[in-house]
Amino acid sequence: MTVRELAAVGSALAVLAVAGCTTAAGPGGATPTVSSHPATGPTTLSTDSHGWSRDRLRGALGRHTGVTRTAKPTVLNGLVGAVFTRNADGDHFCTASVVDSAGLNLIVTAAHCVWDSRLGQRSDLVFVPGYRDGDTPSGVWPLLAVTVDQAWKDDADPDVDVAFAVVQSQNGQQVQQVLGANRLGVDRGYQVPVKVTGYPGTSDVPITCSNTTSEQSPTQLRIDCPDWTGGTSGSPWVTDFEPATRTGTVIGVIGGYQEGGDSPDTSYSSYFGDRVQALYDRATG
Repeated sequence: MTVRELAAVGSALAVLAVAGCTTAAGPGGATPTVSSHPATGPTTLSTDSHGWSRDRLRGALGRHTGVTRTAKPTVLNGLVGAVFTRNADGDHFCTASVVDSAGLNLIVTAAHCVWDSRLGQRSDLVFVPGYRDGDTPSGVWPLLAVTVDQAWKDDADPDVDVAFAVVQSQNGQQVQQVLGANRLGVDRGYQVPVKVTGYPGTSDVPITCSNTTSEQSPTQLRIDCPDWTGGTSGSPWVTDFEPATRTGTVIGVIGGYQEGGDSPDTSYSSYFGDRVQALYDRATG
C-alpha cells in the first residue's frame, strides 16, 4: 500500500476505532491493498533513471513549489471525483477524472487504485465527481470494465501506473454527457504547466495546485506541490485549459514512481506516451 493510501485508510480506521466499530474499505470486504515499491531516492550523481545527472541537478536548483489550496466548485474541477468502495457513504481512497471517449463513459486514474496485484480488478468501486462534504452533485457512477497494462498486472510496472475505466450510465445518460471531459494528451514533453486536482482521504473537499512539471526520468514526470497525501493517487494533471469548453488536456495522473510519491510535497506520474495511448485505444476499442 502506498503512503498516500495508507494515510487515507489509516485516518479512517482511527476514527472508526474511537467510534467502537469497523467497516471494510476494500472490495469484497477487505481493506484496499497494493504491493508497494521501496522508497528509494536519488543519493548520488549517476545516470540511473531514478538517480541524479548533472543536468537534473541543475534543474532541481531552479525548481519551485506550487501553492496548494481548496479547489473551487468549477466546471473543470467538477470533472474530478473521489473513488469510493461501494457507495459515497464510505471512505474515499483515490481520485479519478472524466476523459474524452467515443463511448462518453470513460475515466482515468492510477492503476494501483483499481487493480490489486493479488486480487486483480477491484470490485464495488464507484466514482463520485464533484464530491463535497458528503454531497454527490453529479451522481454516483459504478466502475465496470477496467483496463490496465499487462506489465502492471504482472509486475506492477511503475511506468504504466495508469488505468482507464468505463463507468455505468445513470438515468439513461453517460458521464461525459452530464459533465463533459478532458482530452487525453500524449507525448507532451516534460516541462508542462499543469493544474492538479484531487481528494485527500482526510478531507471531504478537493484540493488543487498549479505548477510546471519536470522530468523525474525518461518514463516519469514529477511535480512539486505541498500536502498531497493519501487519497490523491489518480489525480489528473491538466494543461491547455480552453475557456470556451472549460476543459483541458490530461497528461498525467498521480502514480508511477513510488506509486505517486513517498513525500506529500512531491508527486509523480507515469509519462503519457505510446504505452498510455495504446492502453487508451484498448479501453475505447
